[in-house]
Amino acid sequence: MANKAIIAGSSGLIGSNLLDILLQEAFYDEVLILVRKELDIQHPKLTQLVVDFDQLDAYKGFLNGRVVFCCLGSTKSKTPDLAVYRQIDHDYPLQLAQLAHQNGVKQYHLVSAIGADAASSNFYLKMKGETEADLQEVGLPALHIYRPSLLTGDRPEKRLTERIAAVLMKAFNPLLIGGLRKYRSIPAATVAAAMYKQSIKHNTGVFIYQYDKIKQLS
Repeated sequence: MANKAIIAGSSGLIGSNLLDILLQEAFYDEVLILVRKELDIQHPKLTQLVVDFDQLDAYKGFLNGRVVFCCLGSTKSKTPDLAVYRQIDHDYPLQLAQLAHQNGVKQYHLVSAIGADAASSNFYLKMKGETEADLQEVGLPALHIYRPSLLTGDRPEKRLTERIAAVLMKAFNPLLIGGLRKYRSIPAATVAAAMYKQSIKHNTGVFIYQYDKIKQLS
């Protein structure tokens, strides 16, 4: 039986790195990416499915295989409407997990964020925490949650504030020790590598990875 992987959010920083890995490594025979518009990439293993994320039910038949990687996410600057922001970061990942579970997918890997906490007074951290909590109620055999801090790497779009932050964090990272280590910036490629390597294992349960564990797994 072919090993099939699905990525939602393959045009983002982590998702694009993950896609490169899945296409290069032999473990997965088929890679399906869910996109709003086709990416300028071709590969014998790659299938691109243009979807309307507001109508995910219509694509249920495609959501099968070994694993789903969810790298969906937005920013307040790109999505100032908080209801739409929540839809992208909470509703879509949750519905994707529910449909995948109904189709017998065994693994679900979510890119979350450091500080995710359903009880937080911060909108972003509360939303991320609620997404994590709701996904744990789906009943997936294996749920892997990655909580990176600031991501570094080459983005397709230029975000000046994040580029400045990345430079500052490179200097500050060595100062973040002990309980503060989890706030260190991390390359998106490192997170993607950890996601891939965990996906080819057969672990079951709920797993949450922060800076040190992500670095170790990559």
